[in-house]
Amino acid sequence: MKNLIILLSCLLFAGSVYGWGQKGHDVTAYIAECHLTPEAAQKIDKVLNGHSPVYYCNWMDIASHTPEYNYTKTWHYLNIDEGQTLETMPRNPKGDVLTAVTTLVAELKAGGLAPEAETEKLKMLIHLVGDMHCPAHIKYTTHNTKYDVLFEDKYHKPHKYYVHHVWDNEIITVSRIWSVSEWADELDRLPKSDKQAIAAGTPRDWLHDAAVCCEVQFEWARPDARLGQDFLNKALPLVEHQIRNAGYRLAAVLNELFD
Repeated sequence: MKNLIILLSCLLFAGSVYGWGQKGHDVTAYIAECHLTPEAAQKIDKVLNGHSPVYYCNWMDIASHTPEYNYTKTWHYLNIDEGQTLETMPRNPKGDVLTAVTTLVAELKAGGLAPEAETEKLKMLIHLVGDMHCPAHIKYTTHNTKYDVLFEDKYHKPHKYYVHHVWDNEIITVSRIWSVSEWADELDRLPKSDKQAIAAGTPRDWLHDAAVCCEVQFEWARPDARLGQDFLNKALPLVEHQIRNAGYRLAAVLNELFD
């Protein structure tokens, strides 16, 4: 019982701090899985020991809270300074999401990894491509990103939340009660040409695109603001846009690596 309580506490904490929460990552991975080539799907199934990308897409949130993977805590986000490009801005020496994704892709592409190492790196990559699209995981140093807001919906009275938690979890849990596959099916309806355009480019391009799209979060959710349905009407489409894009881009990088 004690171990169960500890595990549940870790899951709750991880969901409130690291990307999308479980359902957002599940939908991202499910969309990606639906767009894998047969060859890539077969190889990924083998690397993940018979499991799908969805099965492991939240693994890194829990792993980062263990002593073995404590070094990956800063890999879930990236700091952006005003006037700096992604190439010239100072990087966290402990790592960031763009460096981690770029490195993991290079290591998996190079091959020659032991089976256990290949599995570990693939599990990390699946999670981090999702994280780099999450509004709260782009840390704009010209904005205050550490503050609380009052969040309410038609079912709950206003409650104080850390703004990061609202973007990662609350917007999703109060708005989308569908299953993972139902939500993914609703998001995955773009023409083929649009899907290809979204998936084009590099992780650096995807992070830049996310940074431009998501800066509006500071206009919509200011410190101590009371956020209700008007906020959800604006925020949910942004969240869905980012989850959908992450799914297409994750599929693209996995197909490149394993097709």
